[in-house]
Amino acid sequence: MAANLQSPAFTQQVIQAMRSLYPEELADRSWDNVGLLQGNIDYKAGSSPAARLASPTVLLTNDLTVRVADEAIRKRASVIVSYHPFIFRGLKQITLDDPQQRIVLQLAQHNIAVYSPHTAVDAAPGGMNDWLADMLDSHGVTTKRSVVQPISGPLPQGFGGAGFGRLVEFGHPVNLGRIVEAYAAGLGGLRHVMVARPKNSAHQDEPNVIKSVAICAGSGYDVLKDCAADLIVTGEITHHSALRLTMLGRCVLTVFHSNSERRFLKTRLQPQLLAILRKEDAEAQVLVSEEDEDPFEIWDVKNMPPSAYDKK
Repeated sequence: MAANLQSPAFTQQVIQAMRSLYPEELADRSWDNVGLLQGNIDYKAGSSPAARLASPTVLLTNDLTVRVADEAIRKRASVIVSYHPFIFRGLKQITLDDPQQRIVLQLAQHNIAVYSPHTAVDAAPGGMNDWLADMLDSHGVTTKRSVVQPISGPLPQGFGGAGFGRLVEFGHPVNLGRIVEAYAAGLGGLRHVMVARPKNSAHQDEPNVIKSVAICAGSGYDVLKDCAADLIVTGEITHHSALRLTMLGRCVLTVFHSNSERRFLKTRLQPQLLAILRKEDAEAQVLVSEEDEDPFEIWDVKNMPPSAYDKK
């Protein structure tokens, strides 16, 4: 019986489409966990409740949380494409006590597969980091773009120049504020970002002018730490790493980890994946999660949300 089990055709189509866009060979497998992380089964029609509920639907998410898993079940998704891998280290047990393990059980019960591309998207030409670099093109001053950490060794055909991080150089200096505005708009209309600047008492009143920007989505310090750019743009960075960069005379812009990544799903990955899948199945859908969000919120302590207090 087990020998006859196989993945549904739609799941295979999703996997092949993702690999054609962002080959797994580009991922940093020294630590990352990419590819098909949870499979599903091609049941015969009517032989299983899961078979009756399945539809050719993909749900895109940055993080696979319990809320996102519930959403995938509600929307009858067959496959979840989660940018971040929800299984990262080995599991020694699968119970309801741990949220991650609960997700595994829920998705298995509803026959939903999970695929994660993660750093393959970061490294690919036209992927996550090029998307972030594209946000600077609105200034019309970009003269050069290069890869900070190129991938050594053979690359899949058509993916020459892949690697991690991007360095953008301008033809003339740009005010730091203009760059901050470009990223706030490009990432969905952010109202708050975190900026670290060198403290030089002789020039404190002068605006920061930027001639080069180094970019890496997520937690990009290790990729960008030795890059000689005026501004480092990433999702998050530690206190001491930011101090080091400012003492080296560099500015730092952070927007929270997943804020640097999530909008890529809707603006670039959703139309890319849908176009490929529709060639095989006219009814294919690619949805972007409505439950996926950064775990952090910015609170104004003078105007905290009502939910911060117990109802009386």
